[in-house]
Amino acid sequence: MRVLVTGGAGFIGSHTVDALLAQGHQVRGLDSLEPPVHTGEWPAYIPHDAERVCGSILDQELLLRVLADVDAVFHIAAYQDYLTDFSHFFRTNTAGTALLYEVIVNECLPIQKIVVASSQAVYGEGKYRCPWHGFTYPGQRPMNQLERSQWNLHCDSCGTVLDPQWADEDRVSPHNSYAVSKRSQEEVALALGRRYAIPTVALRYSIVQGPRQSFQNAYSGTMRSFAVRVLVGKSPIIYEDGEQQRDYVSIHDVVRANLLVLADPRVDYHVFNVGGARRVRVRELADMILQETATSLEPWVSGLYRVGDTRHIFSDVARLGVLGWAPQVSQREMVQEYLAWAANQPGLRDTVGPAHEQMLALGVLRTATPTANTGSLLSRREASSINGVFRQPHWPVVHQPRTPQPDTPDVS
Repeated sequence: MRVLVTGGAGFIGSHTVDALLAQGHQVRGLDSLEPPVHTGEWPAYIPHDAERVCGSILDQELLLRVLADVDAVFHIAAYQDYLTDFSHFFRTNTAGTALLYEVIVNECLPIQKIVVASSQAVYGEGKYRCPWHGFTYPGQRPMNQLERSQWNLHCDSCGTVLDPQWADEDRVSPHNSYAVSKRSQEEVALALGRRYAIPTVALRYSIVQGPRQSFQNAYSGTMRSFAVRVLVGKSPIIYEDGEQQRDYVSIHDVVRANLLVLADPRVDYHVFNVGGARRVRVRELADMILQETATSLEPWVSGLYRVGDTRHIFSDVARLGVLGWAPQVSQREMVQEYLAWAANQPGLRDTVGPAHEQMLALGVLRTATPTANTGSLLSRREASSINGVFRQPHWPVVHQPRTPQPDTPDVS
C-alpha cells in the first residue's frame, strides 16, 4: 500500500513510518517540523526510504498533493501542550481533520483506511465507584479543592473517597482544551467516515513512552520530565502528592496496534483504547527511574498542581484485546529503553525547569496550601525559580519510604 503518515517526523508518527516500511509499504511523511517539538529540520532518524513533505495539515493544496495517490492515512499530526492558546488546538486537531476529509470527499479519492490518533485525555477523570452509591463519572476537581491540597475525588452523595476504575470506550468527559479538541476530532472523523464510506478507526492512546519523545514539549509526559531531570543531576518534580495512578504504554505496543487496525476491517467506524493494562503511581515511576540510574537523588513532592490534570486514569484495553492485541513491553523495560536513549542525546539539558516557569506565568501550574502529606510547598516566587532550586540546602526534601510494586498488570 501507499500510506500517508501525518505528523510523520514526530514520536508516534516516526515509529509508525519505520514499521510500515518494514512491512513493505511505500510511505510518505507529512510534518510541519514546528517548534517546540521540532527545529525546522527532518530528524536524522527518519529513514531515506520514506518520502518527506514539509507542510501544514491546514494547507489545502498541499493536502491534495500528498493524498492524491495514497491508499491509507495515519492521521497522527496534532497540537498538544498545556498552554492557553485554545484556538490553536481546534484549528490543528479538529479543523485539520475536517479538511483532510473535505479534500478526500471533494476529490473522490479512493482512500481505503484512515487511522486517527486520539487520546486517553478524552475521558477526563474517567470512571469511579462509590462503595455505597455505585459507579459514577465525576467532573473535574474544583479549583478551591486543589488549592487546599485535597487531591482525591469524593462521592457527591456521601463524601466517600471514590475508587478509580478502568475506563472503557463507552463514555467520555473531556475537560481541557487538548482533550476537547481530540474528542471533536474523533466525532468529525467517524461521522464523515460513515457518511462517505471512508473506513475510519480512532485509537485512544494512553500515555505513550519510548525513544524520540521530544525533550522540548511540556506535554510529553512524566517519563521525559523525570528522566531529563535525573540525567542532568536534578531531582524529579512530582505534582500533587505523587499518588496519581496512570496508564503507560510502550511506543512499540502502540505501533503494533496501528498496524493491526490498518489491516483489519472489523475495526472500521469504531474507537479503541490502546494502553498498558497496568496501573502505575506517578511516585512509582519516579522511583523506578531513580533506581535504574543508581542515583542518590530523591523526588521532590512539590504540591504543585496543573490545571486540567486528572487525578487517576487508566484505560481498559479489552475491546482491542478481542482482536488479538495485548501490550507486551513491561514498565521497567520502557524506563530502561528511554533512559538509554535519552542519555546519549547530544546537548541533553534541563528543559523541564523553563517549561514549568512558563506554565506558572500563565497560571497553568499553581501552588497549593501545605498539608501534612506534602511538607513545605513552593511559594509562587520560589516556584518561578524552579530551574535551580534543588541545589539550595534550605529546601526541604520529602523523604518517604519507597515501596516499588511488582511489574505486573493490576486487574483488580
